[in-house]
Amino acid sequence: MMPSTFDHWISQSGNSGSFKAKDNRIPEQNELIVLRKELKQLRMETDTPNRLH
Repeated sequence: MMPSTFDHWISQSGNSGSFKAKDNRIPEQNELIVLRKELKQLRMETDTPNRLH
């Protein structure tokens, strides 16, 4: 493991108290994840009628 990786983990833990990625995201990253999930769902919904014909 690179020292910079370890330092990054320690820094995140100090900021949020957690090593989990989801606890260390900025609000914009969380919003992007939600929007991507919504887009994926909408694409599936619009593709389904096309496949039935």
